[in-house]
This record gives sequence, structure tokens and C-alpha cells, in this order.
Amino acid sequence: MTQSTQAPAAPGTSGNDTRWWALSADEVARALGTDPRTGLSGGEVGMRQRQYGPNTLTAQAPPSVWSVLLGQLRDPMNLMLVAVAVVSLVIGQFSTAAIVGFLVLLNVVIGTRQEMQARKSVDALATMQEPMSKVRREGAVALVPAHELVPGDVVELEAGDIVPADGRLVRTATMETQEAALTGESAPIGKATDPLADEDVPLGDRANMAFQNTAVTRGTGTLLVTATGMTTQIGHIATLLSSVEKTKSPLQRELDALTKVLGAIAWSAVALIVVIGVLRGDPIGDLLFLATAVAISAIPTGLPTFVQAMLAYGAKQLAAAKAIVANLADVETLGATSAINSDKTGTLTLNEMTVTALWLGGRHYTVEGAGYAKTGRILSPAGAEVPDLTPLAYGLCLASDALVSDAGDVVGDPTEAALVVLAAKLGVDAEESRRTYPRVAEVPFDSAYKFMATAHWMPWRDQPRVLIEVVKGGPDVVLQRCTHALAAPGRFVDIAELRPAIDAEQDRLAQSGLRTLAFAVRILTPADEAGLVADPMAYVQQLVFVGMVGIMDPLRPSAKVSVEIAHRAGIDVRMITGDHAVTASAIGSDLGLPPGAISGAELARMTDDELLARLPDLHVFGRVTPEDKLRLVQLMQRQGLVVAMTGDAVNDAAAIKQADIGVAMGSGSEVTKQAARLVLTDDNFSTLVHAVELGRSIYQKITAYIRFQMSQLIGLVLLFLLATIADVNGGVALTPMMVLFLNFFVCVAPVIAIMLDPVGPEIMSRPPRDPKQGIGNRHAISRWVLYGVVLCLATAVPLVAGPDELSTDAPSASMTMAFVVMGLGSTLSGLILRREPESGLLPPVLSAVKVLTVPVLLVVLATELDFLQGWLTTQSLTSPQWFAAIGLALLLPVVAEVDKAFMRRRRATPAPLTPQEAVSPVRARTTDVA
Repeated sequence: MTQSTQAPAAPGTSGNDTRWWALSADEVARALGTDPRTGLSGGEVGMRQRQYGPNTLTAQAPPSVWSVLLGQLRDPMNLMLVAVAVVSLVIGQFSTAAIVGFLVLLNVVIGTRQEMQARKSVDALATMQEPMSKVRREGAVALVPAHELVPGDVVELEAGDIVPADGRLVRTATMETQEAALTGESAPIGKATDPLADEDVPLGDRANMAFQNTAVTRGTGTLLVTATGMTTQIGHIATLLSSVEKTKSPLQRELDALTKVLGAIAWSAVALIVVIGVLRGDPIGDLLFLATAVAISAIPTGLPTFVQAMLAYGAKQLAAAKAIVANLADVETLGATSAINSDKTGTLTLNEMTVTALWLGGRHYTVEGAGYAKTGRILSPAGAEVPDLTPLAYGLCLASDALVSDAGDVVGDPTEAALVVLAAKLGVDAEESRRTYPRVAEVPFDSAYKFMATAHWMPWRDQPRVLIEVVKGGPDVVLQRCTHALAAPGRFVDIAELRPAIDAEQDRLAQSGLRTLAFAVRILTPADEAGLVADPMAYVQQLVFVGMVGIMDPLRPSAKVSVEIAHRAGIDVRMITGDHAVTASAIGSDLGLPPGAISGAELARMTDDELLARLPDLHVFGRVTPEDKLRLVQLMQRQGLVVAMTGDAVNDAAAIKQADIGVAMGSGSEVTKQAARLVLTDDNFSTLVHAVELGRSIYQKITAYIRFQMSQLIGLVLLFLLATIADVNGGVALTPMMVLFLNFFVCVAPVIAIMLDPVGPEIMSRPPRDPKQGIGNRHAISRWVLYGVVLCLATAVPLVAGPDELSTDAPSASMTMAFVVMGLGSTLSGLILRREPESGLLPPVLSAVKVLTVPVLLVVLATELDFLQGWLTTQSLTSPQWFAAIGLALLLPVVAEVDKAFMRRRRATPAPLTPQEAVSPVRARTTDVA
């Protein structure tokens, strides 16, 4: 055995960058220090295992529960609540401290539980099923666990094997591999051994390489291992996953920013009130009591909990629609989606090869049916003669090996399965035909010559037993071996007579995105049998061209409609696939995507600035790599788009993890599902579009809730500031327990009414909201302030002009009236503010009214029941006092309805879309989030 004494370069060095596909088999063997005939020695294997480590993927450890819990506790909202609880304990407000402390615990537990679901992607990669490999070492073949392989090992592969490592093929026999998990291309890839001239050939075109975790679907081969573990192509994807951190959802970012603003307002108000009290010489205990009341009023204590409840409600709705979210915040992100990057294979298509067109005797025929269902008609032009389909049926059945059950289960090559299904549509049983007409000789398919030929004794026209050779293969190679063609009605003509029509049909099918296969026959004599058996390749000539079929992976029936709905909703859809750009462009056209296609090679040559400039005009991306997909998502996010990325294969995982809303198919790899934020259990693209609709409705409800919450919060803060500046009751407009009662009992019902309010069908007829504008945009804040001022003034009336003296220690009719006005005003505003700009009084309104009777009853009980009066420092009111409080509480709903009427009038005549906006949905104006 001749072996180099120097092992190949270690992973991560220049040796790992070797373009193995550009080297000859002998050059690869010398570079790896191995002999393909004998393999490595035991000592050499041990040395390389120590040098390279095991052929496994490195998993990234998930964060500990305690680290996540502490991170949740450091959230600004929770820190503010902790400060309030501590101050409440210091001044003896133990019930207040207990309630606030419980709220902090609830927020921390919910947040920790969500966070621990993340960062599992690389673990899923590492736990993929490990194959056993047939490895040649010291001249003998043995079964070796895949994790023990090293660069330089010689691996024998055959149909059904999982490729255990990346490597250079040095021998192939009709070998094909299914590489959809890495390249996204649905059709198996034929393998060869010749070196490739182009050193920069894309991954999907490296025909002399095989890659880890791809499957051998046909033939055999010998592999020289060139990369193991994290240096393989799938290991590179694992590295990409480790380097990508999931981004915060738009809602999370907006709520974080809103929390900071509210915190500044809250503590500024507390500081101002305390400073005023110190200047007046108020006792420190009274000041701390007042500060606690103001802090509880100013901090939206229920905001995290209520938003989580609404998101959980949305998650249940999505689950019922067969869409599972990994994190509650992802529910809202769906509604902000402005661009969808969709994988083709298995997502927009069925991932089932299907013959959709055939050409016989100079005429084109359309084949109905999709997938591997053996039903469908052959449609011909009106008045056309029925052709003799027997020669084509022979080729479909006999020059193939695949089996397809009546249930659609496939054994063998997917392309051959499509031919078997077409034969069934012609009324021919492939298995029975093979049993009836056994093979006399065979030329198996090989990517080197791109055809398959078999010979059989079978009937031909009026002769019961004729030796016939049937051939199927690429049109170019089959036509080169043809001298005649079968023309309608079954006569032989010179091939030159039909060649222009054949070439034109081939071009037409290719431009339609179809792969083409040609069929031919040769009529032999009994005397030819001995020579045919001895050298079958010599007889694949002087053929008669029979016909041609066009094969495609058909679109899902609902895909085109879903794309139309997405476009109407202002969402730009792009298709990203491992197929060639020409094929992908034709499929994109069928989907209704705007024009503009580019290949991965062209993409790689463009700078980021060049790609950003062209991106609005590009909607189909062919022959892309995992890095290309990741780059596209990152650049689109840089543009401010909220990007959804769909896929089902390992090669989609990094881009899915990077996307704002990564979407995996339920039948896809575990890696992809763990990296995703959303999993579609039915693999249906239309489910994603429906999920976007649900996401929009949830966001609309969240904005309605925040509008309600902020109006109440601003009203309370202004009320306390007014009481402090005017020195009303020592600045204490309401007691801390009154504020907590309002926040946690009275204001829960309006939130439920908002959550259950139905959303109209027009929600998918307007563009997505602008994430840059956010919840706290200028228009929204102006309304928050307006409604808060109105609520403050209405509540302040009984405090300033009430029937008795105020007191924080003894029950007071004036403070009780202020409490009632604030409670009823908040409840009624929930009814009105649950919709915008529509009136809150439009049907269906009865369900909301039923829910809101509960807080009205609670406010009444809070003024009438003895134990609530003692807890809240309230008293019973007289009838005139109740009428006055109710009249003041109606002020905010009236102002809100008038404001929304003006808003509807301003929006009644929207400006028309420009031609540019009409063509490209991504450029269309986004809605005003108010």
C-alpha cells in the first residue's frame, strides 16, 4: 500500500478550502494521503481521529433556567414593580406589596418558560440519526459508525445509503443522490467522477461530490472523505445557526421602548410630587404613601400580563388553523409581515414529480392530475386523431425501475415514478408489463451518457413477438442516436423532417419550467439477440424517435390564490429555490409573482448595495446556497422589512432562524422546525397567509388595549399631579388600593371585550403596518393624551367640588365619587376604544356590553359592601351623587366617538396608489398605526 506520510491539512486551514471537485481522482487521493483500493491503515485512522476529532456536529448548550430567570427579572417593567413592592413593605402597605409581588412573579415565570424553548437548532442537527458506513481500511470493507470516519477514508455507497461525510467520488455506476436538504432542488442529482473545469461551481452542480446526510437514490459509488464534522456542508450550516441570534419581534421592541418612556414618566412624576411634598414639609411616611400611589398609577402594571394573555389567545387560534408558534410574541410578528421569502420544493410545490405535457407525432398533449395519484386525462386538440400510445407506454414502463402504489407511495427514482403514473393514466400497469415482458438486455442509466435502454420480446403492431429496444433519456443525447421518427398516424419518417418541430417543442417545455425526457425504440431481429446481450450499448443507435414528456414538481393547488391574497395585503412574495433560475422563473410566473429572476452565481457577484438597489425588481432566486438565503434575509431586514422565511430543509435553517418570522413545514427536518418561530403542520402555504391575517387581528387588538391602558394611565398620572399641585388631600387623589382595584378588577373586563371583538374581512385588503412607526407614534400619543386629559378632568371634578372634605384615612364621598368616575369612565372607554376608526357602538356590540356589565357591578359593590368599603376607603353614595358620577364618566366615550368621526372623515378619500406602488406591493404605503 502506498500512502503519503503527511495527513491532509486540518479543518479550518487552507487544506479545508481545497476545491476537490476541480481535481482528478488521483490528485485527490494524493492530497488526502490515501489509496482508494486499500484505504487507510489502523494507525493512520487513529492519528487522524486525534487530529480531526469525531465526525459529529457540535451542539450549542442552551442557557440555564437560572440565567434566563435573572434576565427576566432585570426587565425594566419588573424592576419598577419590585421597587414599588419594596416601598409598600416599608410603609406598611402589605396587601399592596403582596399583589405587586405576585404580578412580578407571574411575569418572570411566563417569560422564563418562553425563553427556554429557544436555541435548540444545533442540538437537533447533532441528534440526526447516525448511519453505519461501509469503509475500506487496510484492504478490507467493514461497517464503521459514521462518527469514526476521518478525512481520507474510502467509503462504499449504494442505493438507500445515507452519505456519512462530505467527499470526492472516485467511482460511480448510475449513481444519483437526493440533495434537496442542502440545495433545495427536488430532482435527484446524477453523479460522475470527472473533474470540473470551473473552480467556483455552485454546490448543486458539483456532480463529482457527495455530501453528508444526503441520500443515495440509485446506483453505487466510492467516496474519498474530504471533510468531517463541523467542516462539512451541513456542519457549516450548524455554524451559521450558532452565529445567528433570533431577533426580537417588532412588538417586543416597541413595548421595550414604551416601557422605558413610561418608566421615565412614572419616576419623573413621583420625583416631582415628592419634591413638592418636601418643600411643603410633609411627613416622610405620607410622602412614601403618596409615591406608592403615584407609581402604581403611572406604571402600567397589567401591560405585560394582559399582552401575554392576548398573544396566548392568538396562539390558540393559530394552532386551530394548523400553525404552531414557538413564542407568544411571534403571533404579533406575523401581522407585521411585509415580505415572504418562500422555499419552492415542498412549500409552494407538492414535491412530487409529475408529467404535465407530452408530445407525440408532431402534436402537443396536456396531462391532467398532480402528484403520484394515478388519475387524470390526456387532453388533445379538438379534431386530432388518437395517436398510437403503445411505443410510448413501452418506454414509460420498461425503461424504468420505480414502483408506485395505488396509495401514491414511491419506491425508486421520483422522475421514473412520474413516468409510471403517466403509464397508469394511459391504462397501462407498469409492474404487470415488466413481468410480462422481462428484460433481455439492459444499459442502466448513468449521468455520463444520460440515457437508459432495455430490450424485450413483446408485441409490435400486428406481430405478436418482436425483439424491441426501448430508450429513455435527455432529448439531446437521444436525438443524436435517432435516424427516424414516429409521425402520425404511426408512420416512420426521416428524423430531419420532424427535428424542427421537436426542437421547438423542447424549447417551449423548457421555457415553461419543465424537465424533458425523450423516448425512442429500435426494432431488432432475432439474430441480434446474442450481440445485444453481449454488448447492449452498441445497439443504442439507429433509433426511431417516439415522443417526449415534460415533467415538473406541480404547484400546490392553493399556492397561487395564497400569493394573490398576500399581494393584495401588500406583502411582497419571493421564491427562493435550488432549481436553475430559468426553471424557477417559469414556476414563479405560474404563481403570479412579478417578473425578475436571478441565479445564485449572479447574486454572489453583487455587492450588498447593488443587490439592495435591484431587490425590488427581483422575485425569483434560483440555485441559491444557505449563505445566499441568509444574506437576503439580512439585507431585507436592513431595509426595514419584516421578513418571513419559509422552508423545510436543513439548508433553510440559518435563514429561518435569522428571519423575523421563520416558518418551517411540519414534514420538514427537525433542525428547521427548531430554528423556526412558526411551524405549519399541514405544509400549506395558504396556512401561512391565514396566519398573517390572524397576526394582524391580534396586533389590532393589542393596539386597542394599549390605547385603552394608556388613556387610563395618563388620566391617573395627571390626576395625581393636579392633586399635588393644587394641594388636594395632600396630593393623594386616590389610595393605592383604589388604583390596584381599578387595574386588576375593573379594567380586566374591557380587555376581555377587546380580545373577543371580531375583526372585519377588510384586514387583508390593506398594506402591512409600518414597523418604524410603532405603537407609540405621534398620532396615537396625541389621542392617548387627549383621552387621558378628558378622563383626568372628569375625575377631578368631584375632588375639587365634591360634597365633603377629603381624607385618605376615613371614607369620603368626594373621593368615592372620583373612584366611581374613574372606574365607570375606564369601563365605558373600553367599549368605545376597542375599535378604531370604526364606532364602538356598531354591531356586534351586545357581546361586549355583556362583558362590561361585570366591572360596572364591581364598582357598585365597591361602594356598597362593608368589607370592600373598609379595604378601599369608600362609602355609599346617594342617588344624585351616582347620577353626577355617571354623567362625568360618559364624557370620555362621547369625546372619543366625536374624535373617531373626524378620523373617518379624513380617511374617507384615500390617495390612489401610484403605478409603481400598484406593481410592487413592497413599495406600497403602509397603514397608519394609530
